[in-house]
Amino acid sequence: MKALNITSVTKYARATDYIPQIIAQVQTLLKKGYAYKIENDGYYFNLSRFPEYGKLSRRTASQAEDAVSRIDESVNKKNKGDFALWKFSKAGEPSWKTPLGEGRPGWHIEDTAISEKFFGPQYDLHGGAVDLKFPHHESEIAQQEAASGKKPFVKIWMHTGFLLIKSKKMSKSLDNFITIRDFLKIRPANLLRFIIISHHYRSSVDYNEDLAFQASASLKHIQRFVNRLHAIKKGGKTGKEITGSITGANAAFNAAMSNDFNTPKALASIFDLLRFIEPKIWNLKKPEANAIRKFITQKLDIFGIKLQKPGKIPSKITALAKKRELYRTNKQFTQADALRKKIEKLGFIIEDTPVGQLIRRND
Repeated sequence: MKALNITSVTKYARATDYIPQIIAQVQTLLKKGYAYKIENDGYYFNLSRFPEYGKLSRRTASQAEDAVSRIDESVNKKNKGDFALWKFSKAGEPSWKTPLGEGRPGWHIEDTAISEKFFGPQYDLHGGAVDLKFPHHESEIAQQEAASGKKPFVKIWMHTGFLLIKSKKMSKSLDNFITIRDFLKIRPANLLRFIIISHHYRSSVDYNEDLAFQASASLKHIQRFVNRLHAIKKGGKTGKEITGSITGANAAFNAAMSNDFNTPKALASIFDLLRFIEPKIWNLKKPEANAIRKFITQKLDIFGIKLQKPGKIPSKITALAKKRELYRTNKQFTQADALRKKIEKLGFIIEDTPVGQLIRRND
């Protein structure tokens, strides 16, 4: 998480640490008549008492019958779609001694009991993969709104698409399984973030080597463009069109992000600016170059992508580059090409520009 620059998560709440809060919420549902007990089984939520069940996914309570998990199965339930709040203990299963009896929590009650503890009965944003919308998130809504009597439980729901590997869901049996830790062993964290923001959060990401290669090329293109902006030191000939292009790109970026966090479209606004500026880059004035660089770095920083500042070039490389430039000035192109190749073998690339030589590591 640290490598991925994920700084927003400040606490990981384990359900096993919040059994008292889970018990308290089940007791509230029992007191208000939304839950009932089945002897030798556990406590269940009564869907017939919550007619709005399904309002998030636009599915009916009867459809919940097809989504019942193993833990929710019981022939003695009042409604087939009723789900477990607390299950009495069975041999070999973890359990806790509580006023409800010895047992363990159902799947859904853990979430609302913990979120109520930290956020209260209502909060703004709830995320999760699209497969959790029904029945898990519907059950969360039913539990919390029934317990508190307040609506809505959550103002904004964000459901993410799946990560696919070669168009299939990840599965160890299919040998198409990759973890973040494995990815970071061979590729930079910036690249993973770039791949993710290149897709709308509700869309699936079909990961493959071609996708990683293309994303890497795009990210390097941005980095090299910003490095060129760093190199501009003198005044140029451009005018108001540059300021206008930055203003336009900023408006397009903000509009995309305001429209359901459309990160691919927001990213496109950065590339549109790059394409407009590139033919004019060596005519930019230094303040313009700085403004464009600031815009790009700040927008990518919103996505948690940190561009690198031009690193210090070893003195040996700069000495060879100066010697090569002297050869070029004297039209000794054979010697200059030989030095270029020598520099490349040492892991650096020279780019000849109107403002002089740019040296970068061969990444």
